Amino acid sequence: MQAPLQDLFAFLAVVRAGGFREGARASGTSASSLSEAVRRLEGRLGVRLLHRTTRSVTPTEAGARLVERLVPALGEVETALDVVNGFRDRPAGTLRLNVPLSAARLVLAPLVTPFLQAYPDIKLEIVVEDGFVDLLAAGCDAGIRYDERLEQDMIAIPIGPRWQRFATAASPAYLAAHGRPAHPRDLLGHVCLRGQFASGAMPAWEYERKGEVLRVDPAGPLLVSLGSGIELAVQAARDGLGIIHLFEDWLQPDLDSGALEPVLKSWWRPFSGPFLYYSGRRHLPSPLRAFIDFVRAHEDAAKPSRKPFSR
Repeated sequence: MQAPLQDLFAFLAVVRAGGFREGARASGTSASSLSEAVRRLEGRLGVRLLHRTTRSVTPTEAGARLVERLVPALGEVETALDVVNGFRDRPAGTLRLNVPLSAARLVLAPLVTPFLQAYPDIKLEIVVEDGFVDLLAAGCDAGIRYDERLEQDMIAIPIGPRWQRFATAASPAYLAAHGRPAHPRDLLGHVCLRGQFASGAMPAWEYERKGEVLRVDPAGPLLVSLGSGIELAVQAARDGLGIIHLFEDWLQPDLDSGALEPVLKSWWRPFSGPFLYYSGRRHLPSPLRAFIDFVRAHEDAAKPSRKPFSR
């Protein structure tokens, strides 16, 4: 029994987003039209595809099996349509990127406006997510992650700064009241503002100097999600509540203004920058090809101006 493609796309949008309202926002349609499409599909197939409650929408066993087959099949349909798109004068369509919050703020922020100005027929959707992601299952064309968190069998190209550091900082008021740590181990006796991933893992604070690498797990009164809660920790640090450890680029405006002062700067440890990654097992949609070319051109232009860190 055949089902209209638009109903299948609607069903997949709801599953990927985890709800009708979320699916409507992601697909640019209305929740009522998605709901009607799913009801129509269930009626045509004669089987319930979604469990609906007031709090969540999840696929039934039949729905999950359908999703498994739909993702690659509809991906091929989109690829076929994009082949035709390649005959246009300008790339067009939707580009969906999955990125952590740090990349959205520190890497994509300077790229989004010039990219969309250069390609006015492309619609850019950015999904901010800090955990591991199956790009294809999530309906995304590409993602940004650091090398230790890249999916296997993916093509990766540099994007953004090739070297970054985590900076440790505190407000002048905090340092005046509690003193300035002279060694990373001194942090164990200080009030520190920590973050954790959605999985519950709490990354240690890492330092390095003259080949010596140290990891410390300080304690403090505030624990925030590494993502949506970061700004709460930054504000708490500005207010003098404790010491924070975060991307140097993120804290740079506060360091420049004097709202925060660097702590243990000679120990700040550099690490390699992020990558744009995507599957090499399928035809690249024209919006993704355009973005890859744009990123490469931007990287080439930025190389001469990048300077090594000074301690």
